[in-house]
Amino acid sequence: MTKYVFVTGGVCSGLGKGITASSIALLLKAKGYKVFMQKFDPYMNVDPGTMSPIQHGEVFVTADGCETDLDLGHYERFIDEELNYSSNITNGKIYSSVIEKERRGDFLGATIQIVPHISNEIKNKIYEAGTSSKADIVITEIGGTVGDIESSVMMESLRQFRMENGKENTIFVHTTLIPYLFGSNELKTKPTQNSIIELRKLGIQPDIIVTRASMELGENVKKKISLFGSIPIENIIEAIDVSNIYQIPINFHKQNIEETILKQFGLENKRSNLKYWEDLLKLSETLKDETEIALVGKYVDLEDAYLSVKESLKHAGYKYNTKIKINWVNSEELEKTDVDLNKVFKNSKGIIIPGGFGSRGIKGMIVAANYARVNNVPFLGICLGMQISVIEFARNVCGIKDADSTEFNEETLNPIIDLMADQKSISNMGGTLRLGNYECRIKKDTLAYADYKSETILERHRHRYEFNNKYKSLLEEKGMVFSGINEQANLVEIIEIPTHKHFIAGQFHPEFKSRPNRCHPLFDSFIKSSIEK
Repeated sequence: MTKYVFVTGGVCSGLGKGITASSIALLLKAKGYKVFMQKFDPYMNVDPGTMSPIQHGEVFVTADGCETDLDLGHYERFIDEELNYSSNITNGKIYSSVIEKERRGDFLGATIQIVPHISNEIKNKIYEAGTSSKADIVITEIGGTVGDIESSVMMESLRQFRMENGKENTIFVHTTLIPYLFGSNELKTKPTQNSIIELRKLGIQPDIIVTRASMELGENVKKKISLFGSIPIENIIEAIDVSNIYQIPINFHKQNIEETILKQFGLENKRSNLKYWEDLLKLSETLKDETEIALVGKYVDLEDAYLSVKESLKHAGYKYNTKIKINWVNSEELEKTDVDLNKVFKNSKGIIIPGGFGSRGIKGMIVAANYARVNNVPFLGICLGMQISVIEFARNVCGIKDADSTEFNEETLNPIIDLMADQKSISNMGGTLRLGNYECRIKKDTLAYADYKSETILERHRHRYEFNNKYKSLLEEKGMVFSGINEQANLVEIIEIPTHKHFIAGQFHPEFKSRPNRCHPLFDSFIKSSIEK
């Protein structure tokens, strides 16, 4: 039967539960086991799709069109597996499902209660991840912190899950903080002790404790945690602060965390195959050069809003043995009349405009796209970035001075970007975008074809507005090439300017498919061109 690993967090948020879960999954996969990953978030939103990136970071999208927490991006990048709808579960999704069943009469008139109806629904989602993926081991991260009101029913469900499946089929990995107090010059275990107490109050005994600290714990500290936590000292895993998150799986491997898990599961401890990851880590730490890329966006005050883009740039940098330094440019700053663009982009070898929603900062993005086009600076536009580049071209090359998107100006007389007919009647914002994988047909003898080396590709989408085909002929006459088309709906997917050194943009999100050891083709050629610049 499928085995289950549950990763919980204590003391405070931001300890790296997602990276811990991803590292465990990577190490188990390296042992030859089929793994699948899942994230439970305790908030009442159905999914993160309508949440501000400033509050929650980027929204990651799976191939089947599920809008998810950004941790799923880490999952996919670490284990190189496509996840699906069963990988991201929220309290909002659980409660909505139970209420819908009650309204249909599925419970035959029973009084609906947190236990057993909500807790059963949570357990069903865990079982579903195992059956749908046919994985040997499912790793489930529980968002939030132990003791939170929002996550209490999830923890109760996990307690029941352990009781139903036994310790030989379930493992609890608890991440905690070991702070260092400079006044007394010592590491303090009391927060971890209190966190374990909270977990035990909920009926859960941790099997492994992952300790986040700024330095090595030392034997005495580990013995203290072992005694208080009632776990063997070898089940205490140190998660020391690192500058490169790709180091963490190797650190865990050196402490035999996967062997500890396999031993409790009664599974064979196969030989690990981590050479590709070790080679990647060695490369990332010995990069010879540095290349600056300007990322122009409206959420740059929170880098997690562009997490996958940031990682994708790194991945392409690895291929060309260069460290990517990001010049975070707030697009609203570019709207000021006294801004010196030459100063802003002085050291940037390429400009990228990623996705986003709403009218704020749009004028600044158009300024950046114009600067890249006029000054022959390598350019990559993603989703909103493609729409911006088309609007800029229409205004400044085709002479359509009021060209705009109806997202930014509903009264525009020249909607270069507009809603499709089937989107205009939609009232609910959540889950109604064009989401997930869509096919794209690529024209030969184009930059896009040179990048992908294929006539047909699949890319993940997350947007509502599309290029208005009414303006296609005019833009083509002025030199823009529409090199990628979704033929089923006749939608523009990729545009480029062949007279430019490197100017390409896609309506989709290529960053969701980039991997540390296999950078995405569009990021590959963009970084290559930027280095040559």
